[in-house]
Amino acid sequence: MSEHNHETHEPVPYRTFILIWVALIILTGVTIAVSRVDLKELNIWVALGVASFKSSLVLFFFMHLRQESRLFRVGLLILLVILAIFLGLTFVDVLYR
Repeated sequence: MSEHNHETHEPVPYRTFILIWVALIILTGVTIAVSRVDLKELNIWVALGVASFKSSLVLFFFMHLRQESRLFRVGLLILLVILAIFLGLTFVDVLYR
């Protein structure tokens, strides 16, 4: 049998979850507001930036990624940034065809 060293983490207070939820609602409003303003090519980048930030909030707080190891957190954030860049470049490619 193998031994697992489980670190005990203190529970996240409900206030944190409520604040993150409010931030997600505000960021959704920002996404809607940006979609109604004509920023030309920047619309895509702003929308992807806001979406990346919202997904980071969900991952870190609601999925408790904040309590994982630093290497795992940094790796996942790099993955999200690379995904946003690839999607953004795909949209720019389609825009200029």
